[in-house]
Amino acid sequence: MSSRIVKIFDTTLRDGEQSPGASLNIEEKIAIAKQLEKLGVDVIEAGFAAASPGDFEAINAIAKIIKNSTIASLARAVKQDIEKGLEAIKPAPRKRLHTFIATSPIHVEKKLKMSYEAVLDAAVDAVKFARNGCEEVEFSAEDATRSNWDYLCKVVESVINAGASVVNLPDTVGYTTPQEYYELITYIKNKVPNIDKAEVSVHCHNDLGMAVANSLSAVLAGADQVECTINGIGERAGNASLEEIVMAIKVRNDIYKASTNINTKEIYRTSRLVSKLTGIDIQRNKAIVGKNAFAHEAGIHQDGVIKEKSTYEIMKPEDVGIDSSSLVLGKHSGKHGLEKRLVELGYQLTKEQLEDIFEKFKVLADKKKEVYDEDLHALVEDKIKFSPSVYEIVSLQVSSGTNITPTATIKLSKNGEIFEDAALGDGPVDAVYKALERITFVKGQLKFYEIKSITESREALGEATVKVYFPDIDKNIIGRGVATDVIEASAKAYLDAINKALMY
Repeated sequence: MSSRIVKIFDTTLRDGEQSPGASLNIEEKIAIAKQLEKLGVDVIEAGFAAASPGDFEAINAIAKIIKNSTIASLARAVKQDIEKGLEAIKPAPRKRLHTFIATSPIHVEKKLKMSYEAVLDAAVDAVKFARNGCEEVEFSAEDATRSNWDYLCKVVESVINAGASVVNLPDTVGYTTPQEYYELITYIKNKVPNIDKAEVSVHCHNDLGMAVANSLSAVLAGADQVECTINGIGERAGNASLEEIVMAIKVRNDIYKASTNINTKEIYRTSRLVSKLTGIDIQRNKAIVGKNAFAHEAGIHQDGVIKEKSTYEIMKPEDVGIDSSSLVLGKHSGKHGLEKRLVELGYQLTKEQLEDIFEKFKVLADKKKEVYDEDLHALVEDKIKFSPSVYEIVSLQVSSGTNITPTATIKLSKNGEIFEDAALGDGPVDAVYKALERITFVKGQLKFYEIKSITESREALGEATVKVYFPDIDKNIIGRGVATDVIEASAKAYLDAINKALMY
């Protein structure tokens, strides 16, 4: 194993949240930040403090909680942005101000409408101003891969002299190729005289499907830090995928001759959490964390894996936190057996949470002959809320069928008080949602609805995901719910969105 460490800068909470529909509340951001710290991420870019009061509040809250990862806030090369960013990250034991300005001709001339000299001055002034309030400053040359290389060298040299300890050369629009990016990083490292005084970082987008390849090419060229997101989420086609970069460096250490500080056994759990809270599903054939990543259907492959796993598996599922055994418990299992398995899966629960989940587990076990790890993950994730529940479902009854107008009768509890109402709808789910709105007095517009099974059996848990627009708060909110009954799961998902909306 090489002693060279490549730092992992995670921007899931900033660039990743810019994915359409991936809005997160503060509690959800904190939950993800805690998991990223557990994953071993070196730097967590917690947001863009000047973008909104909510972003500022989330960064500040994360800065107060996270101890082992550096907390960064993005800021334009503008004094007011930098001041906001510095204030947001102030409580963090380890903090970084990340400032940027574009350097490519199309951005400088068409977007910024500035001279190249003015851009250079703005970059230097921003770094100097940030450096007065924070020891660790990162500068990014936005759209670096479409910039003039000699001008880029001049900018990099100047910001390092101004106090930048990290210089980032992002492929902002996913335009470059692995060979070209390798040559750019090599050129910068050879031509900038003070480059040894700063770390070189890379940040790649996936517009041409080469974000991970480009990032790894930069590692080969000597990049010190890679900026990426969980599951590769991000605006447009997304960002470089953290799990793919980390496992490529680990599995092909003979090529990259480097390692990371990532605890790879936390990769799968982190991936699931981000998917659940953002509402962005992971494609089945996604490398490392997809449902099919370690599945073998072809007879030749199955025969090979049975004889020797390494014939078709280049890494162990356990290495990324996927337990190779699926069947774990049944209806005769006791609380201690459930607790032991949940601990093995990495969950540390309070007595109250365990009691709650055990009750749900017994109900599920009565309905299913076999309970899988995926079922347990779903039960825990559905029960442990990242924002407080205002209303909870007490009972749900739906009437539907041929030549029958669908009707839903729902009973909810709020602070011990019971509320009940009924509604008609175009279908059973529509009736349920109208009844929920009648009880809560919260009106929403359903923008997205999906129901899927978590495991393969006929009695599988159904997981419903909704995206709802609430006009009164002008926000799209993701809601999720899990149950063996798809109508119940759908009701839980919509109520989850309503509860989140009531927090605003």
